[in-house]
Amino acid sequence: MADHVVTADVAGMVWKIEARAGQTLAAQDTIMILESMKMEVPVAAPTSGTLRELLVDEGETIGEGQRLAVIEG
Repeated sequence: MADHVVTADVAGMVWKIEARAGQTLAAQDTIMILESMKMEVPVAAPTSGTLRELLVDEGETIGEGQRLAVIEG
């Protein structure tokens, strides 16, 4: 199985993490919500699989293109 790295489309802050490592995800399930320019931007799973690792924490400032999570599947 291949790993899929989820990256940030925008710079901002990790506002809320919705999924936990080890959780099974369907494609388009929300992994986390970013805050960018006072807007909430959901980060969805690009594919189904198991969330292997979260690479950021709530409250962390992130940059565009930064790696956020790894999905195995």
